Amino acid sequence: MKIDFLGFIFYEKSPRYVLAHLNLEEIKSIEHKGKVGVFVNESISKILEISEKASLNYIQLHGDETDDFISELRDELDEKVGIIKVFRIGKNAEGLTDKINNLKLDTDFYLFDTDSKSFGGTGTSFDWQLLNEERIYKPYFLSGGISLENAENINKLNQKPFAIDINSKFETEPGNKDLEKIKALISVVRA
Repeated sequence: MKIDFLGFIFYEKSPRYVLAHLNLEEIKSIEHKGKVGVFVNESISKILEISEKASLNYIQLHGDETDDFISELRDELDEKVGIIKVFRIGKNAEGLTDKINNLKLDTDFYLFDTDSKSFGGTGTSFDWQLLNEERIYKPYFLSGGISLENAENINKLNQKPFAIDINSKFETEPGNKDLEKIKALISVVRA
């Protein structure tokens, strides 16, 4: 299906925790240029270890990682591995402008997702129109409750996402993707 990115969730509290199903060698053996490791408030040493052993192409920071943390990670991470920083958005985008403007340039992409105590995977959307009030300085991923029913609303964004990050609305159960729904989404997005 020519999927650009494959997400591997390394957050133990997630029902999609990848190491419950695959080991790092198996992930390493997957030949794909867009393997993304998703981490939530993980230590730098653990991120580095997993990134190397699984041959990840990107690190997605989905927790409360600080700018200093990201800078240190960037310094220690293989320069070929990109960094995606997630911004979790609730009912409003209060403080988002400051967060975007104050983040140093140690990330390659932003990702905007729905705020939740579970750090994603809720199947609910934030108000995507809030992004039209922001100046977004980097290419970004849109996430948070993307479905076949709302995907056309992506066209209403002034600055279009670089990519979309789909999850729970395209699963038969946590971690098991519904390939027919993904094919249908690709048709909608590419149309």
